[in-house]
Amino acid sequence: MKIFAHTLFKNEERWLWYSVTSVIDHVDKILLWDTGSTDRSWEIATLLKNKYPSKIDLREFGEVTPTTFTKVRQEMLDATDSDWFLIVDADEIWWKEKISKFIENIKNNKNNYESIVVPTINLVGDMFHFQEEKAGKYNFKGRVGHFNLRAINKKIPGLHSQGSHGVWGWADLNNKMIQDRGEEKLLFLDTPYLHTTFLPRGEKRSDDLKVPKRKLKLKYELGENFSLDFYYPEVFFIDKPKFILSPWESMNNGYKLRAIIETPLRKLKRRYLSGRIGY
Repeated sequence: MKIFAHTLFKNEERWLWYSVTSVIDHVDKILLWDTGSTDRSWEIATLLKNKYPSKIDLREFGEVTPTTFTKVRQEMLDATDSDWFLIVDADEIWWKEKISKFIENIKNNKNNYESIVVPTINLVGDMFHFQEEKAGKYNFKGRVGHFNLRAINKKIPGLHSQGSHGVWGWADLNNKMIQDRGEEKLLFLDTPYLHTTFLPRGEKRSDDLKVPKRKLKLKYELGENFSLDFYYPEVFFIDKPKFILSPWESMNNGYKLRAIIETPLRKLKRRYLSGRIGY
C-alpha cells in the first residue's frame, strides 16, 4: 500500500521545515507545492527536496485565490499515485507515536472505512499555550471540537475537490462530501497533531498578510497552560539548519495586552453566539 501526503504552502517559513520533517519518514511521497511564497519558504522546501530527492515532489504552482483553491487541490489529487493520501498543511506538526499509529491504522484498514478524522491541539499566543476545547467549531457526526479530516482513501467513487477556500472539501461522484457518505465509513482516531494555525506563520507579519484570509488567523487570546509533563513533537529537538526559526518565542507584552482585552469577549461569544461547522 502506498501513502502520499499533500502539503500546499505560501509564506510558511516559521513551521514548514518542522511539518514536513515530522511526517517524511512515514509516507511514500510528499507533494510539496508552493503557491507564491515571498519569504524563505521556497528555500526551505528546496533544502528538503535535496535531502529527500525521491520522496518529495516539489513544484511552484503559482498564485492561488480562495476561488481557485479547489483547482490546485484537484491537480494534487490527479498527481497522486497512491492508495491513500494525507493532508499535511505546513502549520501541522506530528508526534512520531501519533503519525506511526495513524499510518498503521490506514495500512491495516482493508478498505473498511474511507476517511480518518483526528483531534488537533491548537496553539494560541505562543508554543506554551493552547486554545480551549470549547472554541472548537467542527462537528463530525455529532462530535464537536478541534477536529480535522486528514486521510482519504482514493478508491472513493468519483473523488474530487469541491468548493472554494473556507467551504472546500472532498466529494464523491454525486457531489456528496465524503464525511457524509455514512458514519461507518468515517474513522475517529485519537492521534492528535500540534496545530500552529493561530500563530504567526511567516517571519514577518507582512508575509502573512500576503496570504488570502490569513490576516484573520492570528488570534489574540490568552490560552490554557500545558501541563508540566507535556512533551512537544520530537522534531522540535532534532538538528536543523541554522536559519530555521526557533519555535520557542514567548508572546510579547503588546500581544498580551490585546489578548487580555479580547479573551473575555471571545469566551462570551463562544458561549452565546458561536455556531458549529457541521459535517
